[in-house]
Amino acid sequence: MIIQSGCSTAGILDRSGKRFGSEEIVSAMKVMNERNNGLGGGFAVYGLYPDNKNDYAFHILYNSELARDQTEIFLEKMFKVVGHDKIPCEEKFGAPLIERYFLKVPKKNLVNIDEESYVVHCVDRINSEILGTFVMSSGKNMGIFKGLGYPGEVAEFYKLDQYKGHMWIGHGRFPTNTPGSWFGAHPFGLLDLSVVHNGEVSSYGANKRFLESFGYHCSLKTDTEVFIYLLDLLLRRHKLPLKTACNVLAPPFWSLPKSPEEKKELEIIRRIYAGAIVNGPFSIIVGHKGGMFGLNDRIKLRPMVAAEKDNLFFIASEESALKKSYGSFDRLWAAEAGNPVEGDLDVQ
Repeated sequence: MIIQSGCSTAGILDRSGKRFGSEEIVSAMKVMNERNNGLGGGFAVYGLYPDNKNDYAFHILYNSELARDQTEIFLEKMFKVVGHDKIPCEEKFGAPLIERYFLKVPKKNLVNIDEESYVVHCVDRINSEILGTFVMSSGKNMGIFKGLGYPGEVAEFYKLDQYKGHMWIGHGRFPTNTPGSWFGAHPFGLLDLSVVHNGEVSSYGANKRFLESFGYHCSLKTDTEVFIYLLDLLLRRHKLPLKTACNVLAPPFWSLPKSPEEKKELEIIRRIYAGAIVNGPFSIIVGHKGGMFGLNDRIKLRPMVAAEKDNLFFIASEESALKKSYGSFDRLWAAEAGNPVEGDLDVQ
């Protein structure tokens, strides 16, 4: 069966900060296997490393030992490495080398740059300058695990049943414009942000050129990559409120009723951020240190539902993905086109 609306996405957040295992998110992703074709799957986990919660956790894929050696020289130069190991994985033919590093930023390195911008700069240099290396995730107390295969297979490969977190985000990929690959699977991450995407970005070229004007490099040639850099630019660097950032990515139609003040604001952000408007059908789930949110394109060409039950907040491509594990909900609703649905962590 071909699912024309593409990939599968799901997110589960315990707003109280209670950590739980991978069983429910993996089950949700398996329910939606018909949306996938085995060419990519992955998970982002938050609250993953409580013993190293103040360190940047780099999950890195390597295509060769040379790439690993070059990257480790760079990491030793730019950071204080306080922990390093191979991420436990099953044996799998064709899998890259996959390693994990816990890093601190030396204060002496922060000359005319803040710590998070420094980390982003280092991630960009690794991904764009060291051939055969890709930083999957670089945030604190979180990590991304992704690769080729269905989501359930990826979970088994990384032995995710050994981990706990207060938020899990999953993705099953049905590549349309780009080939499936370990590097190009979802989620995409940068600092504490992670994003999973269902759909297509037909404005990829314009978005890529806009991002390059701010110093970002889209090195993977996959449309979803622009989302993580646009979100970093809008939310971290330009400090836009979430609703405003969503109006940049998925601007509402001019014909919709708006006050004069709202119309003026929309005119301004469209002029400033014309290159950041994302065209094409999409739904995304975005994780961050304070919770998660979901966003549809402005005419909702990709499905997305949200739900609440006790302390839990959910977002998924399908209601059925959540019902298998949780049955009924206190509240269940369809996300509105162009308007974010948000779940916030009650404790930081």
